Amino acid sequence: MSRLLEIAGLQAGYGAVQALFDVDLTVDQGEVVALMGRNGMGKTTTIRTLCRLLPIRSGTIRFAGTDLGPLPAHRAARLGLGLVPEGRRCFAPLTVAENLIVAARPGPWDRDRVEALFPRLAERRRQPAATLSGGEQQMLAIGRALMTNPRLLILDEATEGLAPVVRQEIWSAIAALKGQGLSILLVDKSLREIRAVADRAVVLERGCSIWSGRPASLTAEEADRYLGV
Repeated sequence: MSRLLEIAGLQAGYGAVQALFDVDLTVDQGEVVALMGRNGMGKTTTIRTLCRLLPIRSGTIRFAGTDLGPLPAHRAARLGLGLVPEGRRCFAPLTVAENLIVAARPGPWDRDRVEALFPRLAERRRQPAATLSGGEQQMLAIGRALMTNPRLLILDEATEGLAPVVRQEIWSAIAALKGQGLSILLVDKSLREIRAVADRAVVLERGCSIWSGRPASLTAEEADRYLGV
């Protein structure tokens, strides 16, 4: 299995405030990796730095053999990073179809395939994104990222705040994407669901990687200590 993403010794932050001190993380081709930890431990900061929305203070990020350090966000995205950001951030005035089309890049993922994954998007194709429910907007955000035909799909809290039935639809879609061989990096707190789809998990605490392994091997004591569940 070939290495797709390698983050080593990563340090980053916001202005004078350092948030990441020593993050190590890898994702192999076709692998699903969960990034976990309590709130404020650096998960979203890691994602933002990976996507080149924050500068690297120290350490390295290599994706598909390329050093991302010198690259701006748009060039990193063109290498195949597909981000589903926390908070969805759909283009509210645009229709569902327009949200998908605006992100399209050549590849196997097109609107028909996205609508097959999320049939609700086909039903609401002509509706403005602003009129969708939170769960439907999350499906649209995932579909929009898939339309970029990413090599790595990055999901930042993709099920947070959603109704249980919609959460299950999202997790089923993630499992389907894994079955199709897509590499996925996901941030989520749902240990039960993560154990069902993730090959590995990395836990952050105070901006440092402090645990890595198969989610099933995370003991109840470790889960309570690191995740607060």
